[in-house]
Amino acid sequence: METPAYTYSHAHRVRYRECDPMSVVYHTHYLDYFEMARTEAMRDLGLAYRTLEDDGIIMPVIKVSVQYHAPAYYDNLLAIDARFGQMPTVRIPIDYVVRRPSDDTRIATGHTTLCFMDAKERRPIRLPERVREAFAPVLAS
Repeated sequence: METPAYTYSHAHRVRYRECDPMSVVYHTHYLDYFEMARTEAMRDLGLAYRTLEDDGIIMPVIKVSVQYHAPAYYDNLLAIDARFGQMPTVRIPIDYVVRRPSDDTRIATGHTTLCFMDAKERRPIRLPERVREAFAPVLAS
């Protein structure tokens, strides 16, 4: 039996400013793409980052990795899939696939781990109840 997961796909058209002189997406922009996909995924679940921050919760990235498979170019339409494969705890691991849907090319894959922190104390905290409630319907077995 497959483990439940929640995957959100975010569409993004490569902008001119994201490219190097060879018209290839500069490597650090993939971290921005990951951030776009995960924040929109959480918004889709009813968890806007702004609301969490207003409640005194921050989510710093504590681990990141990117593997590059093929170049993306100026004006390519990309799909950035953010996959949440398990119920978050203190940490929230997320896997990513960046692909070009027009020719089904896998551009990059990656992973981030974020952690929930009390903004004032700057200390890790357990999964906030509202986050658990948002993820429960999509990660239930």
